[in-house]
Amino acid sequence: MYKNYIKRFLDFTIAFFGLLVLSPIFIAVTIGLYFANQGKPFFYQSRPGLKERNFKIIKFKTMNDKRDKEGNLLSDAERLTKLGVIVRKTSLDEIPQLLNVIKGDMAIIGPRPLLPEYLPLYDEVQKRRHHVRPGITGWAQVNGRNAISWTKKFELDVWYVDHISFKIDVKIFFLTFKKVFKREGISQDGQATMAMFNGKN
Repeated sequence: MYKNYIKRFLDFTIAFFGLLVLSPIFIAVTIGLYFANQGKPFFYQSRPGLKERNFKIIKFKTMNDKRDKEGNLLSDAERLTKLGVIVRKTSLDEIPQLLNVIKGDMAIIGPRPLLPEYLPLYDEVQKRRHHVRPGITGWAQVNGRNAISWTKKFELDVWYVDHISFKIDVKIFFLTFKKVFKREGISQDGQATMAMFNGKN
């Protein structure tokens, strides 16, 4: 009952009112990033969601599009803007995803949506992370976020899929605020966020 009906109702309600409450911050960050990123405050990218169906995720754009002499994008760490650092450390870049939740592409709590190119690399157990809607935050995010290995991250994602409940969602919701306040697990060593998944790490 909770997983199939109540959770979606709560997600829509929380996202709708959350966006209203956070609208002043949303507007302020949008304006700041508009000037920091040459008129591009938002970042759109295709991500696989429920049942591996692709959708366009929306986040605040924290990195510019600077390239090297050969035309290749610079590393994430080199492209991260000063305002982007602040937005990312405070997790404000996640706010636009409330629009994805309202649309039904995402949930408040669930496995984080990853890149489409990772899909062929998953084993049968790891694929089960797509049995539920992806979330803005999740069990892996409150248990290490980007500082843990991919293997551990997937283990935590699948654990959530198998144990999803109102009680666990509430626990994750409040632990997320604690992690954001302490700024824990934002990135792996030497990375702006996390190294790419190669099917092994």
